[in-house]
Amino acid sequence: MVLTLNKAARDAGGFLTVEGQLKNESGAPYVNTAPWRGNELNSSGVSVAGVTLVDKPGKKRYYVLRDTEGRCLCTTGLAIIEAGQVIPFFAQFPAPPSTTTEVDFSLPTFATATVKISG
Repeated sequence: MVLTLNKAARDAGGFLTVEGQLKNESGAPYVNTAPWRGNELNSSGVSVAGVTLVDKPGKKRYYVLRDTEGRCLCTTGLAIIEAGQVIPFFAQFPAPPSTTTEVDFSLPTFATATVKISG
């Protein structure tokens, strides 16, 4: 699996949305998506709710936002990713302070990556 991050942008509502894509570059279906949901115990199902952002200078970790029913504001429905399949990725977080220009992005099973924030 390859995760490509295309954008991490603040919006006027005080949120930070990270967007990109997941791609199965193998010749077989990918079925090990459960770790991505983190400690998810509610109705989001198999998702990327386990993703976090860390503002090292601000010493703060940000978790994916939830709707009023407790579902993550992130990509869901990831039980099986077929060989060659590309799936849009998104996760929405509370926006760090405007002085924070980059954060560490962490999704279980992937290496941590530093991403620059726009907006």
